[in-house]
Amino acid sequence: MKLDKLNLDGKKGSIEVLDKIFSAKINKKLVNSVLYKTNANYKGRHAKTKQQNEVSGPTSKIYAQKGTGGARHASRKAPIFVGGGIAHGPKGELAYKKRKLNKSEKRLSVASLITEKNKNNNLLIFSDFNNEIKKTKEMYLIVKKFEITNSLIILDKNSKDKIEKSVRNIPNIKITDVNHFSAFDIVKFKKVVFTESSIKELEKRYA
Repeated sequence: MKLDKLNLDGKKGSIEVLDKIFSAKINKKLVNSVLYKTNANYKGRHAKTKQQNEVSGPTSKIYAQKGTGGARHASRKAPIFVGGGIAHGPKGELAYKKRKLNKSEKRLSVASLITEKNKNNNLLIFSDFNNEIKKTKEMYLIVKKFEITNSLIILDKNSKDKIEKSVRNIPNIKITDVNHFSAFDIVKFKKVVFTESSIKELEKRYA
C-alpha cells in the first residue's frame, strides 16, 4: 500500500509500505495483554526488608521457656524485637515474577496500534531530516505547523542526530528510534511520526 510522505515545506509525495504493518488486523485483546504486561514490568520493586530467616545472629532462645514469669520468646531475630526480621515486608525484585513478552506478541501489537493510528489519521511520514535544526524555537514552529504537539517521533539515526537537541525541550513529545519504542509508547501519544528511512528500518525489524 502507499501512504503520503511530507516534506518540511508541506509538499506531498508517496511511499510504499508493507500492508502487514500499516494495514494489519487490529487485535485489541492482544494489545491489552501486551500493555498489561509492559506496565506491570515497568514497576520497580526494589524495596526489600530482611525476613526472620535472613537476619544474622544466633537462633537460641533469649531465656528459658518457663519459670521467668515473662512471655515466651524465641531468638532476638523475631519480628517483635528491634533489629529482628520484618514480618510481611517487601521482598525485593527477585520475589516477583516478570511477565514474559514474546517477539511475535510485540510485533503484532505494534502493527495493530500503527494500523489504528493510520486509520484515525494520526500517522505521519516525513522525508528524512537532511539539515540540522539547532534551535528549539525553529523546531517548535514545525511541530505546530504539522499539528504534532503530542507525538511519538520515531527516527532513523541520521535524522535523530540532526534534530534531537532541538526537540528535547518541547513538552509532550518523545523522540526515539526503531529499536527503543514499545506499544505502550504508541498508546501514550496521540500521533506517531516516522521518517522515510525509519519506515524502512521498521519493516526490516517487524516484517
